[in-house]
Amino acid sequence: MGIGIGILLLVIGLILLFAIKEFPASVQEVVDPGTVGWILVIAGVLALVLGLVMNNQRSRSTHVEERREL
Repeated sequence: MGIGIGILLLVIGLILLFAIKEFPASVQEVVDPGTVGWILVIAGVLALVLGLVMNNQRSRSTHVEERREL
């Protein structure tokens, strides 16, 4: 799930940065879309890295099954 969210944030951030040239004036008065785009790109990269690290840790772990006879 972390990898998917990371990709989604990254794509939305890159769209805000490079694909959309004109924003409505009401949006630009409240927030700068370029800044929001960079924040989403950084959050997406962090989510991707953390998702990959967590998946790597899961693959290294071992599980021990204990059975008790009554």
